Amino acid sequence: MEIHGHRGARGVRPENTLPGFAHAVALGVDAIELDVGLSADDVVVLNHDQALSPANLTDTAPAWPGDPAFPYVGKRIRSLTLAQLRTIDAGTRPHEAFTQVPVPGARIPTLTEACALLDATDVTLSVELKTDPTWPLAEIEHFTAATADILTSHDLTHRTRLLAFDWRVLTTARKHHPDFGRVALFERKTLAANTAWLADHPPNDPVAAAASIGATAISPEAALTTPALVDQAHAADLPVIVWTVNTLEDLSRFTAYGADAVVTDYPDRITN
Repeated sequence: MEIHGHRGARGVRPENTLPGFAHAVALGVDAIELDVGLSADDVVVLNHDQALSPANLTDTAPAWPGDPAFPYVGKRIRSLTLAQLRTIDAGTRPHEAFTQVPVPGARIPTLTEACALLDATDVTLSVELKTDPTWPLAEIEHFTAATADILTSHDLTHRTRLLAFDWRVLTTARKHHPDFGRVALFERKTLAANTAWLADHPPNDPVAAAASIGATAISPEAALTTPALVDQAHAADLPVIVWTVNTLEDLSRFTAYGADAVVTDYPDRITN
């Protein structure tokens, strides 16, 4: 059973930050799950949402005097430059759902910086590309290529999986970047919404749909994960990565189901 640190170790350290990743590695995770977006000046940066969330981020000062875009929290990452994103405090506002140790001075890192940190470890990188069905395919291809290029330049292809709820990311990766693992994320919301999330495949059989697009693993939310789903995935030669698992009771349950990995906010609880 692999243990994946969700956004690093978001239950105990600020999410998607370098200090959070370092802490998760120290706790002994097998993989670091992280989220990436694309800035206005085409830099791949780390953040869970497509817009900066006040739940865990705080404005400090404008990137330059009189910047009309300030304040930045609440705005889309794609509309902000790296210089603007760098002003955001990502380390001192604890998410209300967690008890975190603050890390004053932590900023939104770039994927390049995360790779430099994790390159010296042996953890797997689970890199989720944050897009949705409203994105044009050309933008999906551009974002996927930018992400893949950075990972390749750090010689991390062999231990990186690309994750997406928007399965066009996975079909693009299969076509243009086939050496990366491709993990099909799904949840009740995306299965119920429409087929656009699943690259126009019907949602009634997500395992078969994931296999048909060339996914190398599936990652369902915990509420959807049953012994039958795990068995069906394994029959299709697809490992199962369950999210989000924060108790030892749930860990035992999904272990009994035969799941291959769990994603957790609390690696300190699960790995000890």
